[in-house]
Amino acid sequence: MATTTDALTPVEVAACLDAAMATLRAELGALPERVLGWHPAPGEWCAKEVVGHLIEAERRGFAGRIRIILASDRPALQAWDQREVARDRRDCVRPMGALLDELAALRRESAALVRALGAADLDRGGDHPKVGFLPVRDLLHEWVHHDRNHIRQALATVQAYVWPAMGNSQKFAGE
Repeated sequence: MATTTDALTPVEVAACLDAAMATLRAELGALPERVLGWHPAPGEWCAKEVVGHLIEAERRGFAGRIRIILASDRPALQAWDQREVARDRRDCVRPMGALLDELAALRRESAALVRALGAADLDRGGDHPKVGFLPVRDLLHEWVHHDRNHIRQALATVQAYVWPAMGNSQKFAGE
């Protein structure tokens, strides 16, 4: 993978956060609930669980950690069991509109938080039990990556759902 030399600015990251939310609303908002709650395989998340994970990651992993870091000097950051949280949330039975609304409300606050970050804030960080010192700058870039990874996951679930109904047109999929 090529190495980039210019990091995204907080304003650019905030724009990416807004774009990810728009993509989720456009793509997942267009689908019926039966597709959104469908699991491609045992143990894999449905699209609703992906959105639930993004909600929790917003609270616990990104905006939450940034707020903790800004509130104290090099705090200890907590890990969380993503699978357990997803199971406890029971997002499969919730309407997608409610999940998207919940994420959108958090995302508006998060984008405002990110836009307000100053240069000195980017180097502040906390100690995470798995990865060690975690500066705000790294969290911002992981956030952009994380969103796109899970958008791709949700879209792959939709692709898997429609695949059997494609019939002979499946042969076009390799082109």
